[in-house]
Amino acid sequence: MTALMNPDDHHRKNLGEEMLSLQEACAFLRVPEGTLRYWRHLGAGPRSFKVGRHVRYWRADLILWLTEQTNRPQNHR
Repeated sequence: MTALMNPDDHHRKNLGEEMLSLQEACAFLRVPEGTLRYWRHLGAGPRSFKVGRHVRYWRADLILWLTEQTNRPQNHR
């Protein structure tokens, strides 16, 4: 028996629309959990949201945020 797959599910996976926990996002970004919590507090990190009491991140938002960090001008001293 095969399950019918919603075409939107396949499209979401192609766009990297996987929901990650705080710990998974930290592993993906390779930063300590405290750093990501601090960025979230400042409003400077990747976009996040809550599911109940749990902080979550879309993988696509992490990729977008990393791209923005890569493309921003560097301050040279």
